[in-house]
Amino acid sequence: MSYSCTSSQETPSAANPAKDAHGTESSTSDGNPTQRADMKVKKGCSSTEVGVPVTTEEDLLSSTVITPEDVLGLQKITENYLCSPDENVFNIDFTRFRIRDMETGTVLFEITKPPSTDKAGERRDIDPNAGRFVRYQFTPAFLRLRQVGATVEFTVGDMPIENFRMIERHYFRERLLKSFDFEFGFCMPSSKNTCEHIYEFPPLSEDIIREMVLHPYETQSDSFYFVDNKLVMHNKADYSYNGGT
Repeated sequence: MSYSCTSSQETPSAANPAKDAHGTESSTSDGNPTQRADMKVKKGCSSTEVGVPVTTEEDLLSSTVITPEDVLGLQKITENYLCSPDENVFNIDFTRFRIRDMETGTVLFEITKPPSTDKAGERRDIDPNAGRFVRYQFTPAFLRLRQVGATVEFTVGDMPIENFRMIERHYFRERLLKSFDFEFGFCMPSSKNTCEHIYEFPPLSEDIIREMVLHPYETQSDSFYFVDNKLVMHNKADYSYNGGT
């Protein structure tokens, strides 16, 4: 399963009674609003600043349980996925992702998971890592944005989810640019949920910006998803900033 990227210039509607002050929205499959949990946005920081022990990918691949503290100790992008798709016992499925500039409200692009076209009973060989990697293409101007909103839409299976948390770490080569830490809150079983995460980007020097533009896809990120402090999903992405040049 792949994701498609499409450009859009729409501006989100300001009137949406199903959203709280944090932009968090939750609804059941029939479209009716359900209980909402405030999204807590935590300040990203380097593991060395908070005393988190340094870890390596090799250490974590041999662990039976991987915790948030484990991934916060990583010093570079992972080469492999730290958990298998089978760990997603909650059937969390991301169906849409949108990024907008918070200053102007302009939607920069959207990523939508296409509907399944498999026929009932049909069997085929499927790449177990399909859908876990996304490639982004931006213009150089993106690197000068200070705040963007990332709206993610996802569904969950027939089990409730407590303490759903995402840690996302961005690197250029082996330099950690930023570590983001978000909590989704409680997710009801068989629900469709929409949350907007607010990303505060650190200022980058002109030298770093120039290097990131000249070396597409050497900027990479790991997105780790936890339920009750146990890793259940791991997605990866890389980025190009030379679009339109």
